[in-house]
Amino acid sequence: MSERNYLIVGGGSGIGRAMAGQLAGRGRRVYVAGRTVAEQSGDDNVFRIPFDAVEQDLPLDRLPGVLHGLAYCPGTIRLRPFRQLKREAFLEDFEVNLLGAVSVIQAALPLLKKADPSASIVLFSTVAVATGMPYHASVASAKGAVEGLTRALAAELAPGIRVNAVAPSLTDTPLASRLLSTDEKRSAAAGRHPLGRVGRAEDIARWACTLLDEENGWVTGQVIPVDGGMGALRLLK
Repeated sequence: MSERNYLIVGGGSGIGRAMAGQLAGRGRRVYVAGRTVAEQSGDDNVFRIPFDAVEQDLPLDRLPGVLHGLAYCPGTIRLRPFRQLKREAFLEDFEVNLLGAVSVIQAALPLLKKADPSASIVLFSTVAVATGMPYHASVASAKGAVEGLTRALAAELAPGIRVNAVAPSLTDTPLASRLLSTDEKRSAAAGRHPLGRVGRAEDIARWACTLLDEENGWVTGQVIPVDGGMGALRLLK
């Protein structure tokens, strides 16, 4: 198999970090960009680039001439009653979740278009878009926009670039640490999922990497729920 290059934005922790590890383990060259990313370490397949998707332009000079896949992983979890949400909160969530992705994709598009036979983009939504949940107004609005972007770009960039999204439920990552900070919180969160636990970063990363993989090249414009059954099932107890 010829060399294939993947860019993971927000790959310093959580799902992005798990994706980078899984891709590198398959022999892919992975460029990991993020705010918590240190400079290059000893791994020959992983290239680390400090980068803030909201504040900086994508450093194209640090990337290869061709990208076969791009995942945009930065996100927010802002759970507050609607009456307490100020305009600035909505703007910040849109900036991180949507506009950061727009900026990165626009910058990387020329590199993705060079991929043969095709390239793939993966974005991240949330179960709270399709399943209404209290206190999720800001993040669900921003992620709903991400789903709209996913489908619009999938249509516009076909057939050369596939675009899909993954919609997780609560996942055990540093971003969600406040929601899982005690045994009681963790137990309550697990109990809300039909499969009886919260997600692991590896669970979500596995599906995202599947969507990036060229072997799954007949899927585009989809939002894939990876949510422990939260979005589709109600258990009778």
